[in-house]
Amino acid sequence: MGRKNRAGKNNRAVLTLIVACSTAGVILGGTASWAESNSCLQESAPSAQCLTKSPMTRTIEGMSVGLVAGLGAALGAVWQAKQTT
Repeated sequence: MGRKNRAGKNNRAVLTLIVACSTAGVILGGTASWAESNSCLQESAPSAQCLTKSPMTRTIEGMSVGLVAGLGAALGAVWQAKQTT
């Protein structure tokens, strides 16, 4: 019975790590894309790509890339931790 509880705690810890890293990735990716789109629009001669994509679209793309990066980082950390134990 003690072994079952320990496994449940490990699974919760893994899930918490994955959610935390994914959330951090979404926040950082969205913030970086939003800042980049704002600086792009403030240039004296913005590029065509800067003018054709809306800042909201760029922010959502950055958030999705951040989600994938955060998820990958969390899974890599979990895999590495399981390899060492």
